[in-house]
Amino acid sequence: MIAHLHGILIEKHPNEVIVECGGVGYALSVPVSTFTALPDLQQEARVHVYTAVREDAIVLYGFVTRDEKSLFERLITVSGIGPKLAVTILSGMAAPDLVVAIRTGDTARLVRIPGVGKKTAERIVLELKEKLQGFEALVPAGLSVPRASLSPVDEDVLSALVNLGCARPAAEAALLKAKSLGEGAGFEALFRKALELVR
Repeated sequence: MIAHLHGILIEKHPNEVIVECGGVGYALSVPVSTFTALPDLQQEARVHVYTAVREDAIVLYGFVTRDEKSLFERLITVSGIGPKLAVTILSGMAAPDLVVAIRTGDTARLVRIPGVGKKTAERIVLELKEKLQGFEALVPAGLSVPRASLSPVDEDVLSALVNLGCARPAAEAALLKAKSLGEGAGFEALFRKALELVR
């Protein structure tokens, strides 16, 4: 099972790259974000790899970051989504935006991705909404979480953090991280954890 490659980038296309390691060239299907983040040809490249084994082929999928690979692995657990569509989804929406769209149930944004219909978008939200713990770190501090996704307790925690001098975007990011770490729904536990995490 190939999990990581470190070699020379010898070919680079928007949906596929070839990394040469020890004289062997490995072809990897990649999302647009990974294509953009990789260095120029003949430069050293490090790629996280997901190996998909089928009856008729072994296909490698490459990602520059571990988070993006993990998000890909979550997507392929959704019924009806295979590795190819998962790469398309990651190409069609930046990982931070995808996390926010899923967590807030924003199917309207998901259906704009080629190959994702209404039913698929609804399945993604239904099956992954509560399974993205740890991915809040992907969301930039300046990206606001829609108010509709916040409970009264969440709003109270945000208000308390802002009153202590925290910027609202940073407070929102800390709150999401605290919730992802399994802090209870109670105000005090959530507030204390968010206060530790706020940047």
